[in-house]
Amino acid sequence: MGMLLVPFFDTLALVVDLYFKIVVVEIVLFWLLHFQIINITNQYAQKFMDILKMLTEPVYKKIRAKVPPFADFDASPFILLLGLFFVARLIAVLREMVL
Repeated sequence: MGMLLVPFFDTLALVVDLYFKIVVVEIVLFWLLHFQIINITNQYAQKFMDILKMLTEPVYKKIRAKVPPFADFDASPFILLLGLFFVARLIAVLREMVL
């Protein structure tokens, strides 16, 4: 029975890892745009940022409902990264327990 769950845990770990990378790319792109390393009028960067926001904003809204921004600093991306890290570790532990 346990061996049947391994592909499930592997797929779940892949999804969590992919979403972690999406959040990291969004953070880096935001800072590049903020410090004007990439021009805000760059249509490709803006379109890419819109896609990333579409993927992450629903989760950020839920985090912001619990932890509002303080001193104009939005910690929701970092809280999300921390949560994703813990979920990834939990998946890894559960996968090892199944084996």
